[in-house]
Amino acid sequence: MVRATTSAPSQRMLRVGEQVRAAITQVLQRGEVRDPLLEKTVISISEVRMSPDLKHATAYVTPLGVKDHDVVIEALNRNAKFIRGRMGSQLRQMKYMPDVRFRDDTSFDNYKKIDELLRSPEVSRDLSADDGEDDK
Repeated sequence: MVRATTSAPSQRMLRVGEQVRAAITQVLQRGEVRDPLLEKTVISISEVRMSPDLKHATAYVTPLGVKDHDVVIEALNRNAKFIRGRMGSQLRQMKYMPDVRFRDDTSFDNYKKIDELLRSPEVSRDLSADDGEDDK
């Protein structure tokens, strides 16, 4: 019997991902990670994607006010085991504590590009031309 594979996450994966996101946020907000770079950087965690077996978590983060995101992502990955250990108090119900990987969230850059395209004079001109045709 062949099983159909889907790329959409299950409801359980989404729920656990949100719980892991909240746990990571609390660890970072409390300043438990003793890294000078992470202590002075505000970090936004936009999403956590879980693997189907819930043993791996990929956290998409955006360091705010920092030009070089790679340095902050590297510092987070360096402290991932410590963060994982500190998340245990919030995630007691889980059978396995997930390994956390941090990745740079580029979705905001994509949204910005789309917004700039929609506000460009060419698109505005095309939209105003379409409005005139509907009136006829």
